[in-house]
Amino acid sequence: MKENYAYMPSRELKHFCKMIEEQYGKVPTLFDEVAFVRGKERIYAIHRDIDKIDVKNIRMNSIGLYIAEVKNGQLRLSIEGSQLIGPVATKNVCELSKEQLRKWFQGNDIETEGKYEGFVILKHGNDYVGSGKFKEGLILNFVPKARRLLEMH
Repeated sequence: MKENYAYMPSRELKHFCKMIEEQYGKVPTLFDEVAFVRGKERIYAIHRDIDKIDVKNIRMNSIGLYIAEVKNGQLRLSIEGSQLIGPVATKNVCELSKEQLRKWFQGNDIETEGKYEGFVILKHGNDYVGSGKFKEGLILNFVPKARRLLEMH
C-alpha cells in the first residue's frame, strides 16, 4: 500500500458504518465484500485482492473508488458513495424534480420543504446523484466544479 494511504482499522470501520447507519438508516451489504482505505480525510473502497498486486513501484494519484469524506465529525458522500448507499437508505433521501436536478448539476443549492438532518442523499427517479448538506430549507451543493454541467436538456 502506498504511504499516503492506509487500510481503515476495524474500529474505525465500525465507526464509519455506524455513521452511515445513523445518517441514512442502513449500510449496504456490499460493504462486507470490500476493503476501505483512508487518504487524509477521504475514504475509498477497494477490492480486497489489491494486496496481491505489488504497487510499490507504481506511480498513482489515488487508489480505489472515492466514496466519502469525514470532516469535523460529519460524513459527506461523493456522487459514487450516494450511488452505493442510496438504494438501501431509509432516511435523509431527497427526491428531486427534473428542474431541481438541472439546477443541482449546474452547481446551485436546492430549496426543499422536506425535513432532513445533516447530509442528505439526492435522487431523481432511480438515479442517485450525490449528497448535499441540509440547512434551513436548503440543500447546499457540493458538486465539484469539474463535474458540473453548463447546460442540461
